Amino acid sequence: MIEIDFQKMKGLIPAIVQDHETGEVLMLAFMNQEAWDATLSTGLATYYSRSRNELWVKGKTSGNLQKVKEIRIDCDNDTVLLKVEQIGGAACHTGHKSCFFRKYENGTLTVIGKPLFDPEEVYKK
Repeated sequence: MIEIDFQKMKGLIPAIVQDHETGEVLMLAFMNQEAWDATLSTGLATYYSRSRNELWVKGKTSGNLQKVKEIRIDCDNDTVLLKVEQIGGAACHTGHKSCFFRKYENGTLTVIGKPLFDPEEVYKK
């Protein structure tokens, strides 16, 4: 088994997430050892929330789970690429397909696409 280097970023590694069919980058999150182990054992993308200081299974609240189809490890063993099946179509907590739904061009940000769900409805905030 490969040893992931969690020490460079004080116990965390970046996890780049792509749609396994299209290659579109859906999000960037972080994993600690516990999130990595949970992802490997369940097949569901599990991350570490830096703001909440806890593990979170992507989509547990919204239903937009990420089923891991392939895992790639970078050359330094300190970043993972998860290729996932994005259940429900939306990876972003804003309801968009990708967290990268804003395009910077000529000094302005343009929203690309429309949300697939209403976050206020889903998260009841």
